[in-house]
Amino acid sequence: MDDVDRKILAELQDNGRLTVTELAARVRLSLSPCHRRLRELERGGAIRGYRAILDAGVVGLAFQALVFVTMRQEDRDTVAAFEQALVDIPHVLQAQRLFGDPDYLLRIATADLEAFQRLYDEKLATLPGVQRLSSTLVMKHVVHERALPL
Repeated sequence: MDDVDRKILAELQDNGRLTVTELAARVRLSLSPCHRRLRELERGGAIRGYRAILDAGVVGLAFQALVFVTMRQEDRDTVAAFEQALVDIPHVLQAQRLFGDPDYLLRIATADLEAFQRLYDEKLATLPGVQRLSSTLVMKHVVHERALPL
Protein backbone atom coordinates (compact mmCIF):
# COMPACT_ATOMS: atom_id res chain seq x y z
CA MET A 1 0.00 0.00 0.00
CA ASP A 2 1.48 3.32 -1.07
CA ASP A 3 0.51 6.98 -0.61
CA VAL A 4 -1.88 6.92 -3.58
CA ASP A 5 -3.76 3.95 -2.09
CA ARG A 6 -3.96 5.81 1.22
CA LYS A 7 -5.37 8.86 -0.57
CA ILE A 8 -8.00 6.67 -2.25
CA LEU A 9 -8.96 5.15 1.11
CA ALA A 10 -9.07 8.55 2.81
CA GLU A 11 -11.37 9.96 0.11
CA LEU A 12 -13.69 6.96 0.30
CA GLN A 13 -13.86 7.13 4.09
CA ASP A 14 -14.92 10.75 3.72
CA ASN A 15 -17.47 10.01 0.98
CA GLY A 16 -18.16 6.40 -0.02
CA ARG A 17 -20.56 7.53 -2.75
CA LEU A 18 -17.88 9.06 -4.98
CA THR A 19 -17.91 7.83 -8.53
CA VAL A 20 -14.65 6.38 -9.81
CA THR A 21 -14.33 9.45 -12.05
CA GLU A 22 -14.67 11.80 -9.05
CA LEU A 23 -12.29 9.66 -7.01
CA ALA A 24 -9.68 9.65 -9.79
CA ALA A 25 -9.82 13.45 -10.02
CA ARG A 26 -9.43 13.86 -6.25
CA VAL A 27 -6.38 11.59 -6.05
CA ARG A 28 -4.94 12.89 -9.34
CA LEU A 29 -4.98 9.64 -11.28
CA SER A 30 -6.46 8.81 -14.65
CA LEU A 31 -9.60 6.70 -14.58
CA SER A 32 -8.17 3.26 -15.44
CA PRO A 33 -5.32 3.21 -12.87
CA CYS A 34 -7.68 4.55 -10.19
CA HIS A 35 -10.25 1.87 -10.98
CA ARG A 36 -7.54 -0.84 -10.92
CA ARG A 37 -6.25 0.34 -7.54
CA LEU A 38 -9.78 0.53 -6.15
CA ARG A 39 -10.55 -3.05 -7.21
CA GLU A 40 -7.24 -4.24 -5.72
CA LEU A 41 -8.02 -2.50 -2.41
CA GLU A 42 -11.38 -4.27 -2.40
CA ARG A 43 -9.90 -7.68 -3.31
CA GLY A 44 -7.10 -7.28 -0.76
CA GLY A 45 -9.58 -6.57 2.03
CA ALA A 46 -8.58 -2.97 2.80
CA ILE A 47 -12.11 -2.01 1.72
CA ARG A 48 -14.55 -4.41 3.37
CA GLY A 49 -17.71 -2.90 1.94
CA TYR A 50 -19.83 0.19 1.47
CA ARG A 51 -22.78 1.24 3.61
CA ALA A 52 -24.88 4.16 4.69
CA ILE A 53 -24.27 5.52 8.19
CA LEU A 54 -27.65 5.87 9.87
CA ASP A 55 -28.72 8.14 12.70
CA ALA A 56 -29.79 5.77 15.50
CA GLY A 57 -32.17 8.30 17.02
CA VAL A 58 -33.97 8.96 13.77
CA VAL A 59 -34.58 5.22 13.20
CA GLY A 60 -35.86 4.71 16.75
CA LEU A 61 -32.76 3.32 18.49
CA ALA A 62 -31.69 6.33 20.53
CA PHE A 63 -31.02 4.39 23.78
CA GLN A 64 -27.47 3.04 23.89
CA ALA A 65 -25.61 1.14 26.56
CA LEU A 66 -22.20 -0.43 27.01
CA VAL A 67 -22.31 -3.88 28.57
CA PHE A 68 -19.27 -5.51 30.14
CA VAL A 69 -19.36 -9.31 30.18
CA THR A 70 -17.36 -11.54 32.51
CA MET A 71 -17.37 -15.17 31.50
CA ARG A 72 -17.76 -18.09 33.92
CA GLN A 73 -16.21 -20.49 31.44
CA GLU A 74 -13.78 -19.65 28.65
CA ASP A 75 -13.24 -22.99 26.98
CA ARG A 76 -13.24 -22.99 23.17
CA ASP A 77 -16.77 -24.35 22.75
CA THR A 78 -18.33 -21.94 25.25
CA VAL A 79 -16.56 -18.92 23.75
CA ALA A 80 -17.61 -19.97 20.23
CA ALA A 81 -21.23 -20.45 21.32
CA PHE A 82 -21.24 -17.11 23.16
CA GLU A 83 -19.76 -15.23 20.20
CA GLN A 84 -22.16 -16.84 17.70
CA ALA A 85 -25.09 -15.96 19.95
CA LEU A 86 -23.92 -12.32 19.95
CA VAL A 87 -23.82 -12.31 16.15
CA ASP A 88 -27.45 -13.41 16.17
CA ILE A 89 -28.64 -10.45 18.31
CA PRO A 90 -29.23 -7.47 15.99
CA HIS A 91 -29.20 -4.91 18.82
CA VAL A 92 -25.55 -5.75 19.56
CA LEU A 93 -23.86 -3.13 17.37
CA GLN A 94 -20.32 -3.97 18.41
CA ALA A 95 -18.69 -6.69 20.45
CA GLN A 96 -15.04 -6.84 21.41
CA ARG A 97 -13.22 -9.59 23.25
CA LEU A 98 -10.82 -8.05 25.75
CA PHE A 99 -7.71 -9.11 27.60
CA GLY A 100 -8.24 -9.25 31.35
CA ASP A 101 -11.47 -8.58 33.18
CA PRO A 102 -14.08 -8.02 31.87
CA ASP A 103 -13.87 -10.46 28.98
CA TYR A 104 -16.12 -8.63 26.50
CA LEU A 105 -17.42 -5.15 25.78
CA LEU A 106 -20.72 -4.84 23.93
CA ARG A 107 -22.34 -1.73 22.45
CA ILE A 108 -26.11 -2.09 22.44
CA ALA A 109 -28.80 0.08 20.83
CA THR A 110 -32.49 -0.18 21.67
CA ALA A 111 -35.55 2.05 21.51
CA ASP A 112 -35.63 2.85 25.23
CA LEU A 113 -34.74 1.67 28.73
CA GLU A 114 -37.62 -0.82 28.80
CA ALA A 115 -36.47 -2.45 25.55
CA PHE A 116 -32.90 -2.59 26.88
CA GLN A 117 -34.07 -4.23 30.10
CA ARG A 118 -35.96 -6.89 28.12
CA LEU A 119 -32.92 -7.55 25.92
CA TYR A 120 -30.69 -7.71 29.00
CA ASP A 121 -32.94 -10.15 30.87
CA GLU A 122 -34.13 -12.32 27.99
CA LYS A 123 -31.06 -12.48 25.76
CA LEU A 124 -27.83 -11.17 27.28
CA ALA A 125 -28.18 -12.77 30.71
CA THR A 126 -28.93 -16.14 29.12
CA LEU A 127 -25.91 -16.25 26.80
CA PRO A 128 -23.63 -19.31 27.14
CA GLY A 129 -20.90 -19.05 29.78
CA VAL A 130 -21.88 -15.66 31.20
CA GLN A 131 -21.02 -15.15 34.85
CA ARG A 132 -21.71 -11.43 35.22
CA LEU A 133 -23.04 -8.50 33.19
CA SER A 134 -22.38 -4.90 34.08
CA SER A 135 -23.75 -2.02 32.07
CA THR A 136 -23.44 1.71 31.78
CA LEU A 137 -25.53 4.08 29.72
CA VAL A 138 -24.15 6.22 26.91
CA MET A 139 -24.75 9.86 27.78
CA LYS A 140 -23.25 11.42 24.67
CA HIS A 141 -21.15 10.47 21.64
CA VAL A 142 -18.04 12.62 21.63
CA VAL A 143 -16.13 10.90 18.82
CA HIS A 144 -18.50 9.06 16.50
CA GLU A 145 -17.79 6.90 13.43
CA ARG A 146 -14.33 8.39 12.92
CA ALA A 147 -12.42 7.44 9.79
CA LEU A 148 -9.21 5.48 10.27
CA PRO A 149 -6.12 7.73 10.33
CA LEU A 150 -4.21 7.14 7.12
